[in-house]
Amino acid sequence: MTHKAILLVEDNPDDALLTTLALKESNLCNEIVHVQDGAEALDYLFARGKYADRDPTDLPALILLDLNMPKVGGLEVLKQTRAEPRTRRLPVVVLTTSKEEQDLMNSYDLGANSYVRKPVDFDQFTEAARSLGMYWLLLNEPAPMK
Repeated sequence: MTHKAILLVEDNPDDALLTTLALKESNLCNEIVHVQDGAEALDYLFARGKYADRDPTDLPALILLDLNMPKVGGLEVLKQTRAEPRTRRLPVVVLTTSKEEQDLMNSYDLGANSYVRKPVDFDQFTEAARSLGMYWLLLNEPAPMK
């Protein structure tokens, strides 16, 4: 059985490392593809730019999406992901430090499946990432892809 990748869209290298380590500690077999900004995330999802040789039908099992990023922000990534029929049903979890209620509302309005504020505490952050991976990859029944 092949395990689909987790697409981690995170510009903060420390948060990306913590998230990756927490997911690996959960013994999930999924590859973690880390991209550092929204533009790179869209290139990965739509198999363009440096990802042009990637199979565009090989979509990730889960997108962990930061909101505040350079080039293209997380809300725009979410908007473009939901606008494309092929990626519309991908599970997207917004994982952010934003405490802005508008970011929360906009994320859900644009189709986020979940909105999680990153805990500041290391142990809480690790547990949150581990729990997200376990839920979305093992417990959740994903929507069928078209």
